[in-house]
Amino acid sequence: MKVLLTGSAGFIGSHVSETLAAAGHEVIGFDARAGDDVRDQSALDRVLPGTEAVIHQAAKVGLGVNVADLPDYSSINVYGTAVLLAAMARHGVGRLVLASSMVVYGEGAYTCPEHGAVRPRPRLEADLDRGLFEPRCPVCGSPLAPGTIGEDAPTDPRNAYATTKLAQEHLSANWTRETGGTAVALRYHNVYGPRMPKDTPYSGVAAIFRSALEAGRAPRVFEDGGQRRDFVHVRDIAVANLAALDVTGGQAGTLAAYNIASGRPHTVGEMAAELAGQRGGPAPVVTGEYRLGDVRHIVASPARAAAELGFRAAITFADGMKEFATAPLG
Repeated sequence: MKVLLTGSAGFIGSHVSETLAAAGHEVIGFDARAGDDVRDQSALDRVLPGTEAVIHQAAKVGLGVNVADLPDYSSINVYGTAVLLAAMARHGVGRLVLASSMVVYGEGAYTCPEHGAVRPRPRLEADLDRGLFEPRCPVCGSPLAPGTIGEDAPTDPRNAYATTKLAQEHLSANWTRETGGTAVALRYHNVYGPRMPKDTPYSGVAAIFRSALEAGRAPRVFEDGGQRRDFVHVRDIAVANLAALDVTGGQAGTLAAYNIASGRPHTVGEMAAELAGQRGGPAPVVTGEYRLGDVRHIVASPARAAAELGFRAAITFADGMKEFATAPLG
């Protein structure tokens, strides 16, 4: 299959490109590093003729530093996706795999002992200043028990990146209904692995910890380190994209969303300790610092991806961290 891959030179995109090529697909790379821009209609008109599917990885990533980031996030992630979808419609390309994110959920799934399943409100700055990091029941204020979140959970984006990723899903759903195309949105959980971008304000936490260790510094763990996440290796992410490409010929006019996760959660503190241990670097330091807009726990159920895509993450946390401890960064 001839596949246009946006963001093909990026951290995730480069692994997706290799996996697609190994499976026999013809990959047309499209990346800003090569001067390509998904907001450029003429560039898309040049590469889309004859293309059978698009895997859309290109995006401005990270949670955002402050509101000054809003224009860039909106321009690249939202407007860029709209231009891409319009170009796909012009050229009759009817298959889309979209890189979405677990951040569209906001906080994960929680249960109150009295009120059952609840959605906590955003955490208050005053509570975070006092070291009260756990969300509480929005009805009675009781402590909550975190659980796993499924794809049918309500979305609740809480930062610029999350809002634009959800907008990408909505635009893609609009495109499917109007064109009869098919789309799969892969909601990546915490991706890590070789070629991950180095320490920047927009890096993922794994890269920030790894960069600190490489410089001989102790990883600085925010809050109390008890934030639960699902860390999934980038090569598993690439396999999920391949699996999604095989099912995008399904029901027309629909967008299907899938959690792409390992199903084996760990805390941020555990990840920092494992990485430091594998690299032989300084032990992590728990700082109590926080970032407004971060969520406390977000752990996925990967059951739908297993049942419908046939995808199951294969790389264990221990094996992945052992490799990542010394793997080259981007």
